Amino acid sequence: MAGVIRFGISLEEHLLKDFDRLIKEKKYSNRSEAIRDLIRDSLVKEEWKKGKEVAGAISIVYDHHKRELMDVIVDIQHDYQDMIVASQHAHLDHHNCLEVIIVKGKSDKIKVLADKLRAVKGVKHGSLTLTTLGKEL
Repeated sequence: MAGVIRFGISLEEHLLKDFDRLIKEKKYSNRSEAIRDLIRDSLVKEEWKKGKEVAGAISIVYDHHKRELMDVIVDIQHDYQDMIVASQHAHLDHHNCLEVIIVKGKSDKIKVLADKLRAVKGVKHGSLTLTTLGKEL
């Protein structure tokens, strides 16, 4: 590989055994790929902390029979339409729906949107999945 630098690290034996077990469980082909992934994950978290332009997915589960709930959710999304790339609505059962909203923008603004959606009365669960635009990795 061009531009690859090799280096050594020292670990306690028990930590290396636990790491090797984790590598096997997560199906990494080798330690280097697992370490690269851990580093990338840390860098993505830093992007979010620093308020950079990032991407993510907001997932919410709610009862669509709850009066006016869908209107509130849609109104909130319209207030943040500059950040919303796409959304997907899925019917989980007769009462419950899952909405996944793909977002791109400043991390602090995305967190505000996610918090607003999670706080809507009738939303049973909400989560924000953080990722990157990939420009700095």
